[in-house]
Amino acid sequence: MAASQERDSSTEASQPAVEEEEEAKTFKDLGVTDVLCEACDQLGWKKPTKIQIEAIPLALQGQDIIGLAETGSGKTGAFALPILNALLETPQRLFALVLTPTRELAFQISEQFEALGSSIGVQSAVIVGGIDSMSQSLALAKKPHIVIATPGRLIDHLENTKGFNLRALKYLVMDEADRILNMDFETEVDKILKVIPRDRKTFLFSATMTKKVQKLQRAALKNPVKCAVSSKYQTVEKLQQYYLFIPSKFKDTYLVYILNELAGNSFMIFCSTCNNTQRTALLLRNLGFTAIPLHGQMSQTKRLGSLNKFKAKARSILLATDVASRGLDIPHVDVVVNFDIPTHSKDYIHRVGRTARAGRSGKSITFVTQYDVELFQRIEHLIGKKLPVFPTQDEEVMMLTERVTEAQRFARMELREHGEKKKRSREDVGDNDDTEGAIGVRNKVAGGKMKKRKGR
Repeated sequence: MAASQERDSSTEASQPAVEEEEEAKTFKDLGVTDVLCEACDQLGWKKPTKIQIEAIPLALQGQDIIGLAETGSGKTGAFALPILNALLETPQRLFALVLTPTRELAFQISEQFEALGSSIGVQSAVIVGGIDSMSQSLALAKKPHIVIATPGRLIDHLENTKGFNLRALKYLVMDEADRILNMDFETEVDKILKVIPRDRKTFLFSATMTKKVQKLQRAALKNPVKCAVSSKYQTVEKLQQYYLFIPSKFKDTYLVYILNELAGNSFMIFCSTCNNTQRTALLLRNLGFTAIPLHGQMSQTKRLGSLNKFKAKARSILLATDVASRGLDIPHVDVVVNFDIPTHSKDYIHRVGRTARAGRSGKSITFVTQYDVELFQRIEHLIGKKLPVFPTQDEEVMMLTERVTEAQRFARMELREHGEKKKRSREDVGDNDDTEGAIGVRNKVAGGKMKKRKGR
């Protein structure tokens, strides 16, 4: 009898708890220490997101975690807070390692760690390719608490930097794990797993669960707990998604039309290749738009420069390859344009996840040419909804053709000239990645043409 009474009272106790959870949880309720709660408050994180509510309590109990959540859901906080919490309890150097697929994401995670840990003096080092490895070796020699790295360069340091090892590591985090494995970092990840202690906590975060991630989970995690906030492939509700069915030769013209129609917004335009990114950036710049490229063939300093200009709203259009489709948190992207349709439908989710972040609304427009129909149907199938057509006035679009064709010609010439310059001297000749001066070719070629047109 007493046992049944107890059971009753326990079920009664659990019911209000569920209601409470729905009302609102604070970081304190999740078990985060006061210092970090204050830091969250200063960052403007008022209440934890779904993935944080799920993951943080388990992580604080010392469980291994697989976190599945869509992009823009606060994954970084979900692993940063438990790590900093544990670091406060047992301070030690080289405490945690965070692996990320792209360099930009590494810098972003490091910014979050520094911001959250500024009051407790947390030091972090970013170890990525494209940056002088000597200065990184010096940073590692100082033994920071947290190392944020891309796998390739980390291996490099583990093999070549004297006195640097991760034998005392307590936490390993793999952010965007599916992408780390997709970029064929598998051998690197295996090497890293061999040189870090078995006795550690591991967090695996990913927006999509692939077979490779499952394989890795078996290798790296000890009876992990799965925190899935979105089991289906998801795009955020506040995102208005459209598509445009157009002939591929008019893609540029339609792009210019959309930029004019939605002027005043900030855009992120995704292209499939570095070359196309550069070409489209030059084309738009020739037409007087403030566009900057971000792709893998740019040097690391330029990539960060591009990103920062866009973040600071000095430029309103960022053209990018899939380097930028994961994890980059630029709060003010209003419109995402898939100029080239992504070949992997999962990448679509990541690309459009750059807008409508953290509860804002946003638009995405996907260009579908006669060659992309099948890929587009796959995307619709994956997200489980039919997209509406973006309304356009075809006559107005066709009126732009002449100007766009001219700009295309200049863009091609500039690309060719830039390519020849590169051949002539392998060093970095002229900062042609983000200069308004890149319009020089047009002035050379079109001596008095511009004036003539004005008089027309």
